[in-house]
Amino acid sequence: MSLSRRSILKSAGALSLLGGPFGFQALAQAAPAVPAAAEIPPILFVHGNGDHAALWITTLWRMESNGVPHERMFAINFTDPLARSDDKVEQPNRSSTEDQRRELGEAIKELRRRTGAPRVALVGNSRGGNSIRNYVKNGGGDVSHAVLCGVPNHGVYDWDDGLGGEFNGRGPFLRGLNEGENEVTAGTAFLTLRSDGIDKFAQADGRFVGKPGTPTGVTAEGPALKGATNLALGAIDHRETAYHPRAFREIYKFIAGREPSRLDIVPEAQVRLSGLVTGTPTGVQTNRPVSGATVDVYRVSAGTGERNGGPIHSSQTGADGRWGPAQVDPSWYLEIVLTSPHATTTHFYRSPFPRSSDILHLRAARPLGSADSGAGAVVLMSRPRGYFGLPRDVVLVDGKEPKDVKPGVPTDSVTTLRLPAEEASRAVVALFNQERIVARAWPAAENRIAVAELTY
Repeated sequence: MSLSRRSILKSAGALSLLGGPFGFQALAQAAPAVPAAAEIPPILFVHGNGDHAALWITTLWRMESNGVPHERMFAINFTDPLARSDDKVEQPNRSSTEDQRRELGEAIKELRRRTGAPRVALVGNSRGGNSIRNYVKNGGGDVSHAVLCGVPNHGVYDWDDGLGGEFNGRGPFLRGLNEGENEVTAGTAFLTLRSDGIDKFAQADGRFVGKPGTPTGVTAEGPALKGATNLALGAIDHRETAYHPRAFREIYKFIAGREPSRLDIVPEAQVRLSGLVTGTPTGVQTNRPVSGATVDVYRVSAGTGERNGGPIHSSQTGADGRWGPAQVDPSWYLEIVLTSPHATTTHFYRSPFPRSSDILHLRAARPLGSADSGAGAVVLMSRPRGYFGLPRDVVLVDGKEPKDVKPGVPTDSVTTLRLPAEEASRAVVALFNQERIVARAWPAAENRIAVAELTY
């Protein structure tokens, strides 16, 4: 199959974006004509374990670039996105399968009310697919399509131990979803997307769940379901099964009933950015709003990461945790500084945003710990929508391949660079395939961390 030069290149086992470093076209490109909205049901996107709605930003941009109206899409932000160790035992700031099913149902109801549509399409990554299946099986007759991306439908492991865990294929939750001749619910069209062998949560060996050498009872085919359309997408990792352009093509095609007209992102002339500031009480990722946080946005040099003047936006969050909107140019590299109560001051360095987003959610970086002792500065390179695969990807931080990224099956989405005190304010280049971000280091003694956060 031949794809356009702005699509996907499969080279040396890697899937990369073409058409410039960020995969979107020049500003002279006109926005596409909007297809008949009635042909495509409203779409609700469901994130995975510990994640938030912002991971769907590039998917939403691609949908908009194919004419899907912004107001006919929604990305849920689960209040407590992390699963419990035992589904029936309460844990602070963690959710049960029933909690997730209920929140998802409320979001579906609101999207239907907003659009007037009788049915919606659901797209979920990882744990988000568990919530989708639970909702559809237990009364969700208002769902036309369910797309499950990298979902551990038969568990991350299949063991007698830990039967109360949501991700145990032998436990009551997944056994209940998978019972019967077909593992899908009649009346809803199901599509599963999976990796061809490098999804860290679909591995035969237990080394990725803390038990090396112990068979998991799960294989690369674990995400497939009897009765669904099941596709293996090639050498893509667990998160890329949802957020990669290759996945977008199948998501759009399944819901719209036709190929997308483009995989690239059509930029807007003016971009508005806003979102939530959320917290990690007792070290647990939540999507609970943080009040009293300050967000400052600076335009920075693409080559040095230095600020071009003062902030172009400043705001402080109220009880709802919202910041913005900041108006920026789609060609600007940005530094977004989050100063959140009782948290590390975090300097996010970002590639240009080609389109607007109201789900640019921010969480402060992890606290400085004992491993950072003696470091003058700490710089993280983060890839929220995928993992670093070696040797699949080009991954360079400060001109070197990071030693804390394990080769083989991609498992790491963050790598850490520690600099001595005399280098605590210099530029650091982060390179992932064709995306390049220059961050500035900040003194760790001031409780600051710099993050080069990749978009692709």
